[in-house]
Amino acid sequence: MVFSSLFFIFSFLPITIIIYYLLGKHLRNIILLTASLFFYAWGEPIYALLMYSSIIINYFIGMVLGRENISKEKSKYFLIISLVFNLGCLAYFKYFDMIISTISSIGNLNLNVGIPALPLGISFYTFQTLSYVIDVYSKKIKPQKNLINFALYITMFPQLVAGPIVNYGDIESQLANRDVTFNKFYSGIQRFLCGLAKKVLLANNIGMLWSEVKTMPNTEISIIMSWAGIIAFTLQIYFDFSGYSDMAIGLGKMFGFDFKENFQYPYISQSISEFWRRWHISLGSWFKEYVYIPLGGSRRSKWKLIRNLFIVWFLTGIWHGANWNFVLWGIYFGILILIEKLFLGKSIPKWPKAIRHIYTLLFVVIGWVFFEFTNLKDILSYLGIMFGLDENISIVNQGIVMLKSYTALYIICIIGTTPLPKKFVSLLQKNHWKIYKLAENFYYCILIFLSTAYMVASTYNPFIYFRF
Repeated sequence: MVFSSLFFIFSFLPITIIIYYLLGKHLRNIILLTASLFFYAWGEPIYALLMYSSIIINYFIGMVLGRENISKEKSKYFLIISLVFNLGCLAYFKYFDMIISTISSIGNLNLNVGIPALPLGISFYTFQTLSYVIDVYSKKIKPQKNLINFALYITMFPQLVAGPIVNYGDIESQLANRDVTFNKFYSGIQRFLCGLAKKVLLANNIGMLWSEVKTMPNTEISIIMSWAGIIAFTLQIYFDFSGYSDMAIGLGKMFGFDFKENFQYPYISQSISEFWRRWHISLGSWFKEYVYIPLGGSRRSKWKLIRNLFIVWFLTGIWHGANWNFVLWGIYFGILILIEKLFLGKSIPKWPKAIRHIYTLLFVVIGWVFFEFTNLKDILSYLGIMFGLDENISIVNQGIVMLKSYTALYIICIIGTTPLPKKFVSLLQKNHWKIYKLAENFYYCILIFLSTAYMVASTYNPFIYFRF
C-alpha cells in the first residue's frame, strides 16, 4: 500500500482516523498499531512475521540492557546479539542477491540460489531498531517497558516505508501521551496534501521524461536530451522522496506526533557538504551519530578522517541499494566531501554565490547518473553523451522538441525546489490575511482535486525509495 493511492486516501486513512478518535484516548496506540500492522501486511503478509520477530527480540534485549545491575560484559553480549540479528536480516534480505551475483561474476560460476524478495521498509525500520538498542545500551534512554508502545515505534505506518528515520528519544514522550488540536490536525492535512501533490503532480509527470530518455538507445540521445533527462530525474527524485516525507510528517500530525524535517531545500546548497546536510537529513544524522562520531569523526588524524568518511559513505551508498553502482555513488560523494574538508573548505565561501551554486548542482546531477544506472558501462556511456564525448552531438532536434514540451513543468519544479513559494505565502499571510485564508482553502481543494484526478487517470505512479 502506498500513500499516493486511492485506496489509502479514501478508504484506509479515513477509516483509521475515525476509529482512532472515536474509541477514546486510552486505545489510540492499540488502534494505530493495528492499522500499521495491517498497512505493512497488505502487500506482503509473509514478511510481517519478520517484523514481529524483530519487535519481540529487540524489545526483550532492550529490557535486559536497561537493567541497572547488568554488567558491562553482559551488556556487550546482548548488544552484539541485536546487531547480528538486525544487520543479519538486512544483509540476507537486501544484499544476498548482490553477494551471490558478485561471487558468480568473479568466479565465473552459475549459482542457482533462491533470492529472497526485499521486505518493505526494512532499511528504515532496521535503523530505527538499531538506534533504540544502541541508545539503551549507552544509557541515553530508558527501555520502553510497554510492548504496545515499542511495537508502535517500530511499525508506525506514517513513516515506516520511507522515513524519516525517527529516533526513539525524539518521540518517547509522544508514545505515552499526546494531544491533537484542530489546528494541528488541519496542519497535518495541509502537509499531507502538499506532499501528495509533489509526488503525483510533479514527480510523476517530470519522471515520465526521464523514463522516456532512459529507455532510449544511446545512439538516439543527444547532449541536450541527456541533460534534460538527468535533470528531470534530479527533480523527480527530490519531489518523490520529499513528497513522501511531507506526507509522513503530515500523517504524524494527524495522529498527534511531531516528526523532524527530512529535507531543507537541498538544491539551493552552495557546497556538497551543505547539500548532504539538507538532503535526507534523518539518514545523515543517523550515520553521523551511530557511525561517524563513534569512529572519531574529524577530530583525529587526516588518515583517520579519510577512513571514517570512506566507511560512512560506503555504508550510505550500500544502504540505498544492493548494487555496486550505489557503492560508487556513495564513494563519489565521500570523495567530494573529503576534498571540501581538506582543500576547499576555506576557499568555497569566497567564490561568487552563483559559482558555488553551479558547482554544487553540477556534481549532484552527475551523481544521479551513478545512482540510476546499474552498471559502469552505462554510467560512463551516459556521462560521455552529457559531456560531448559521444558521436551523438548532431542529434539535437528531438531533444529540443522534448525540452519545449516540458518547459512549463521544468519551471514549476525548479521554483518548487526553492523557498520562494514559502516566502510568497508568508508575505501574503502577513499583509493580506483575508485574501490569504480564501486562497489557502481554494489552493488545498485544487490540490486534492488534481491529485485525485491524476491517480484515477494515470497508471504511472512509481516510488523510487520503495526499493530501499
